[in-house]
Amino acid sequence: MKFINYLEKISGVDIFGLTSFIIFFGFFVVMALWAWKADKKLIEKLNHIPLDN
Repeated sequence: MKFINYLEKISGVDIFGLTSFIIFFGFFVVMALWAWKADKKLIEKLNHIPLDN
């Protein structure tokens, strides 16, 4: 039996996929806006963290 057959038997399974997509997309948009509006000095400081050791 294929995995999709198990998913079809769960009532309301479509809302889980939609919810997870919305959470992922929302997080991606928030992080993209933060990166765009972040202070360039902060970005440069974060850029050099791995090299400080």
